[in-house]
Amino acid sequence: MRLLVLGGTSFLSKQIAHDAVARGHDVVCAARGQSGSAPEGAQLLVLDRDRPGAVKALSGERFDAVVDVATGTGALRWVLDALDVLADHAQHWTFVSTVNVYADTATLGQTTDAPLCEPVLETVTEMTVERYGGIKVACENAVRERMGRDRAFVVRSGLITGPGDGSDRFGYWAARFARGGQAVVPDSPRQPIQQIDVRDLAAWIVTAAEQRLAGTYDAVGPILELGAVLREIAELVGTPDLQLVPIAPDTLVEAGINPWSGPASLPLWLPTDTYGFVAHDPAPARAAGLAVRSLADTVRSALAHEQTRGLDRPRSAGLTPAEEQKLLERTGTLDQAPTTTA
Repeated sequence: MRLLVLGGTSFLSKQIAHDAVARGHDVVCAARGQSGSAPEGAQLLVLDRDRPGAVKALSGERFDAVVDVATGTGALRWVLDALDVLADHAQHWTFVSTVNVYADTATLGQTTDAPLCEPVLETVTEMTVERYGGIKVACENAVRERMGRDRAFVVRSGLITGPGDGSDRFGYWAARFARGGQAVVPDSPRQPIQQIDVRDLAAWIVTAAEQRLAGTYDAVGPILELGAVLREIAELVGTPDLQLVPIAPDTLVEAGINPWSGPASLPLWLPTDTYGFVAHDPAPARAAGLAVRSLADTVRSALAHEQTRGLDRPRSAGLTPAEEQKLLERTGTLDQAPTTTA
């Protein structure tokens, strides 16, 4: 199979290219090359999709399958440009979308039939969660319209974890627990959470291209409970002196701690009205071939990745040691032996 990956130099797109090369496929990665290199064995075609007409460098090329991971404010234009050049010369097209396309973030167990955000067709200069979802909806629609539903494979990914993840959302916990001591966790033990290892998602996308699988799927793992996930991470990588200190959500909010991601945050923690975001029905994707490895495998790989980058490095998500100590002091739990409920 001749496969074009629009991307291929970082995280998911690079793992897709790596997996396809390992299976013996002819892989071309089209990217700027600024975020990394293409996997060994893949060809890197340097192009910048922000430049109008850049994708025309692929004019006349034919591919058995195309994978596009376009994201950001310019994603729709990138997708339309790629379809204009390649749609008539590709047998199968994967577009990696997101569960952010859903308008309802509260209802648990939703499927791909749930209401979507309104498509965002105009160019935006500032990204919000709603706009992000709307842009992805517009991209999905463009792919289905041009490729037809029998050649379009739309993958709405949830939280992607595993080696190479630069978001710090999942890796924060592996790194934090490996440092030991008193670690603040959200006292939301029953909150649902889903994650999918990048290696599993990439493998499924390559298999879907091989088998010409079409349709729209939520690429999510099983619905777990946050408390159980954090406990398993702690048991797998935590030091003997590790103590989990659960702090109530209201207290976290009052202290200025942000949910999910970003500076001064507790990653993966969510407000109750957004639990639906991490509790989509995983059964359809599982039935279509998405295999999910053990959480333990993902945790160990995440820690190994964190160790190569440095456990004490500045992060884009989580609490710094100073922020965590201040929170412990504020709540009167510093150096106390807590009863762990997370």
